[in-house]
Amino acid sequence: MRELFDIESWERKEHFLFFKDFVEPYHGVNVHIECGKAYDFVKEHQCSFFLFYLHCALQASNAIANFKLRIENNEIYSYDVINAGSTVGRDNGTFGFGYFHYKPEFFEFAAAGTQVIKTVKSRNDLQREEGFDLIRCSAIPWIDFSSLSHARQFSFPDSCPKLSFGKMTGTSQHRKMPIAVHVHHALVDGIHLAQFLDAFQTAMNLEKL
Repeated sequence: MRELFDIESWERKEHFLFFKDFVEPYHGVNVHIECGKAYDFVKEHQCSFFLFYLHCALQASNAIANFKLRIENNEIYSYDVINAGSTVGRDNGTFGFGYFHYKPEFFEFAAAGTQVIKTVKSRNDLQREEGFDLIRCSAIPWIDFSSLSHARQFSFPDSCPKLSFGKMTGTSQHRKMPIAVHVHHALVDGIHLAQFLDAFQTAMNLEKL
């Protein structure tokens, strides 16, 4: 579900009008997130670390109002629920795309997400869910990156946040993982990026938002 967002009374109206027609309206940051508690949790419960941090990212996205805004036909809509479209690695070295519906309870989300991963691994296409109620995610678990850029088709209008997750490093409670977050500046400023990252770290620490 979505509803039309009132631009006229928005305190960011001028910011929206300023950035919405930029050739490259996306800006982003690369940071490291502490993930020792999250890793211990998935080891204890024998579940997917990928699905756990994806669920944390969805928790954070659904907690930050600006991360639920999308531009459609020059208007802004606010979505009730944000889901995830993510790359899924295949055994042959390629990848496919999976659509992961957000569920507040992690184990319910993980059960459904495991089936999504199995389905994507069984195919060899690049079928991708199209829609605006998404964050676009990619996993790059081989690289502890400090910067990252995305391939983009500039003729295709897009305002969904893009998240990339890298290689976990460290031991015990000192484990860390890089995350790159890129967002449309007509909808999201630096303060909202900081709010998202704080919420994501809170979720990764197994604390309630």
